[in-house]
This record gives sequence, structure tokens and C-alpha cells, in this order.
Amino acid sequence: MNLTGFSSPWWFLLLLVVAAVVVGYVVAIRSRRKRTMRFSNLALLERVAPSGRRWTRHVPSALLVVSLLLLTFALAGPTAEQKVPRNRATVMLVMDVSLSMEATDVEPTRLKAAQDAASQFAEGLTPGVNLGLISFAGTATVLVAPTTERDGVTHAIRNLKLAQSTATGEGIFAALQSVESFSAVVGGAQGPPPARIVLMTDGKQTVPQDEYAPRGAFTAATKAKEKDIPVSTISFGTSHGSVEIEGKDVPVQVDDASMREIARLSGGDFYKAATAEELDEVYASLGEQIGYETKDTDASRPWVVLGTLVLFGAAASSLLIGRRLPD
Repeated sequence: MNLTGFSSPWWFLLLLVVAAVVVGYVVAIRSRRKRTMRFSNLALLERVAPSGRRWTRHVPSALLVVSLLLLTFALAGPTAEQKVPRNRATVMLVMDVSLSMEATDVEPTRLKAAQDAASQFAEGLTPGVNLGLISFAGTATVLVAPTTERDGVTHAIRNLKLAQSTATGEGIFAALQSVESFSAVVGGAQGPPPARIVLMTDGKQTVPQDEYAPRGAFTAATKAKEKDIPVSTISFGTSHGSVEIEGKDVPVQVDDASMREIARLSGGDFYKAATAEELDEVYASLGEQIGYETKDTDASRPWVVLGTLVLFGAAASSLLIGRRLPD
């Protein structure tokens, strides 16, 4: 067991009592031996006393001491790290629906692969997490406000429609506003739940051109950092993707550099996915990070069980060896 500490270490003071029991037992054995040697016929005693009796008679007492040690350990409240589902968290899934998502460098298309992976992510997210959905192209649209119901999110993902332009900053700003509105309602005495934005896009921001503009992606990422809402970015696609627009073949390369910078500015993580399989792996990793948290939980039960079993063993061995319970 991976122990991380104890919730009530003062119970270890009972070890002094256990030590006193051991000392008392040793003193009692020596006193009994002295009385036996004083009043017994030693030659006769050696012939009639069983040869194995000398050490086996200590087995019940030894087991009793071991059980006391184990139970004392359990009383001290050992704790261990354990992965537990989150029951208070908000996640905004922000998906790019610009025309570049029609590229077929990821089969069957970038959009279809993104829809499949995002749907699996939504369905696999732990029940206590509130999940919302935003799509963005030239503007951003809140399709689903944060909720624990997954059917509405997956339905909206399957019905995403493509549009012109890429306003990445608008998508992040819309997500921040949704998180703030939701947190104001559910905050309560515990304060707002922790939040994260998952941004999936395949290209460079085009509206506005400058990512440091007031509504640009880098400005939005900095704002997210101020609000302690990290943005995990997924750069999806390859360097050789292209789409046909008005009869012209237009290259649509991914913009890893911008996505990496958005993640850095906001305190989030950057992911790269060039295939549908890699995108599935990214979303699976995010699901683990977002849906679960590591906490120190009570780990005393195994020690209680083991201590109790050893105590039963002490009683059974005492009955078998000495025909009585340990004294």
C-alpha cells in the first residue's frame, strides 16, 4: 500500500502500552521459571516436559502482540493516495467549425473525426463534471450550457455545421463567460467549482488577424490565466491538409505554435493530434485528468482486517497449544 501519512498519529502512543505488555510477559515468564527451578525436580522435569513445548507456548502471546501492533496502526488512520471521480468541476468544450475542418487529411474529414472523438469524450466523462459546448468560426455560439446531462452535448456535437473564418479568441471569451455565469449560480459556500476549457482547432486565427488584439486568442488566454481557468489546446490536423473554396484548392495547415502559446499563457496543456486515433488518445488523457483527482483517502481497513485475523489466530493457537485463551 502506498501510504501518504496518518490522520490520527497520536494513537501511536498505544505502542507504549504494547511495549509494557511485552515487558510484563517477559518478566512473568522469568518469574515463573525461577519458581519452577526452585521447587521442581529438574531431572524429572526434563524427561517429562515435551521438547517443543518451550517455544510453541509463546506463539499465542506473540500473535496477540502482533495483532495489537496492527490494530494500533489502523487506529492511527493511515491514508493513501487514490484516484476518485470529481463531483465539482466545470468543463467547456470549444470546437472549431471553420471551413478548414472539411479537409480530408484526417479520414473521413477533420470535422467527422473531431465529432466522433468529442462525443466519446463527453460520454466517458465522470457524471459529476458539468460539461458545456461552444462552437466557433467567424463568431462563437454557446450550444450547451454546463450540465451533467450528456445527451444534449453529444446531440449538439453530432449536428455541428461549418462556417467561414476562425475567431479563436471569441471561442475562449465565450467559454469564460459561460463558466462565470454557471459558477455564479452553483458557487455556494464552497465557492465556484474548478473549471477548464478544452479548445480544439485545426488552424490559425483569422478574425481578428492579430492574436494580441482585444478579442484575439492570446488576449483571451491571458484573461483565462487571470481567472485561474486553464485552456487545454488540441491542435488537430496535418501540414498538408487542403479544402476547396470557390473552386480553388486552399491549403489549411495546422497552427501548432499558436495553440502551444495559448496553452502556455493560460496555464493549460498543449496536445497535438494528426490522426483520428491520436485525437481519441488526447481526449482519453484529458478525460482522466479532468474527470478524476488524486486524494488522500482512509486506508485503515486492510490493517483492521489483518489485525483481527491475527487476533483470531492468537486465540485459536492458544486453545490448540495451551487448551485455554492467552492470559
